[in-house]
Amino acid sequence: MFAQRLSSPSIFRALPALLVMVIVLPLLAGCGYNTIPTAEENAKAAWSEVLNQYQRRADLIPNLVETVKGYAAHEKDTLDAVVEARAKATQVTVTPETVKDPEAFKKFQDSQAGLTSALSRLLAVVENYPDLKANQNFLALQAQLEGTENRIAVARRDYIQAVRDYNLTLRTFPSVLWATLWFRSNEPFANFTVAEDKLRTPKVDFGTKQGG
Repeated sequence: MFAQRLSSPSIFRALPALLVMVIVLPLLAGCGYNTIPTAEENAKAAWSEVLNQYQRRADLIPNLVETVKGYAAHEKDTLDAVVEARAKATQVTVTPETVKDPEAFKKFQDSQAGLTSALSRLLAVVENYPDLKANQNFLALQAQLEGTENRIAVARRDYIQAVRDYNLTLRTFPSVLWATLWFRSNEPFANFTVAEDKLRTPKVDFGTKQGG
């Protein structure tokens, strides 16, 4: 009975498919078939973290503006510039699914740079108000903003590296073979155009660290 099963025509017809599976599956695993989707998901996750940290900064700004306004209400132009820059920054969104669009990415980057610039001008104005710099609520916001700027810098650097890794998988051997055969719709992700030395963690100093 066992010999009859072995000699069954259906068994012999199935042998080529079985042999293909035995040969091809290890090749797929060993030659990096999963490299592209893995790198893509890593880049998407890194971008989500960038968005989280920029949103965290945006959430701090209303309290910051209100606190400054209580001591420096006549600095209206500077305060309005921060509010306007925040509005523009929060209106420009780039999801992990649309991060392949260089134009959309540039708009996002430019809007965040505009907010950074407006905040810098506001912090410069704060130097003229010692009572504001001593305010406990302001000191708490200072600590939160410092931490957020640090997180933004780290998240951007992680994203830059993740995108480099992913984009390389689309151009280098052997993963370029899988990109050509099975991942034709995959496109490179856009990346920050700011030079590396410009990505250093911004120094947020309200003049409270030098004793007066």
